[in-house]
Amino acid sequence: MIKVGVFGASGRVGKLLLENLKDIPDMSLSSVYVRNSLDFAIDPSVLVTSDMHSFLNASDIVVDFSLPDACEELLEAALKAPKPLVIGTTGLNTHQLNLMKNASEIMPILYATNMSLGVALLNKLVKQASAALEGFDIEIVEMHHKFKKDAPSGTALTLAESAASGRGLELDKVRVSGRDGNIGERTQDEISVMALRGGDIVGRHTVGFYNEGEFIELNHTATSRATFSKGALRAAKWLHSQVPGFYSIADCLEI
Repeated sequence: MIKVGVFGASGRVGKLLLENLKDIPDMSLSSVYVRNSLDFAIDPSVLVTSDMHSFLNASDIVVDFSLPDACEELLEAALKAPKPLVIGTTGLNTHQLNLMKNASEIMPILYATNMSLGVALLNKLVKQASAALEGFDIEIVEMHHKFKKDAPSGTALTLAESAASGRGLELDKVRVSGRDGNIGERTQDEISVMALRGGDIVGRHTVGFYNEGEFIELNHTATSRATFSKGALRAAKWLHSQVPGFYSIADCLEI
């Protein structure tokens, strides 16, 4: 039985992880890390703690859907007590990403800005389309609920990375995330990533390839956050038996 620790259990996906774990053979919820206290009931056999050391010791693997600063705290603690980590927290800065990569040298870490099978496949298709559709303009639009804090979404940025990779470009040099005023014509290599926020939209991403006379749009829509929690638990079951390294959801799904 794989003992799973949930980091970020009070969040939308975190609560789903607790529910979905009840239905997965060979996995059980062993521990939950909280800064203060949970505002909902939980099985009394599960360790609920604000002590990171106790939390890690009670877990065979940890699934993290928290906030960037909290994820950083988890990584720093795991460096002292290595555990396989599945990280779905988005909005990480350069230091936090580097910390994650350094930690992966002594423990297996799977990081994904989106845990769904559909988005994993979409990234592969975007890279292929970007390479094949030379000269087409690339525009990416993402839509999320009004409570999402980071923008553009981590998924949109990952899709933009896939598009840039397909053309041998460095995303930081060609990404545009806003247009306003008399800015002139669109440049040939730029990759636009735009964010919309409103209502209760779980997540929608569109990657468009636009040319004179034709265009192609690749879309993915998440209709339930259970897609992310179930995908993360599938990744956790896979990661548990892996050697130290930095993995993606594509590695887990073998696509």
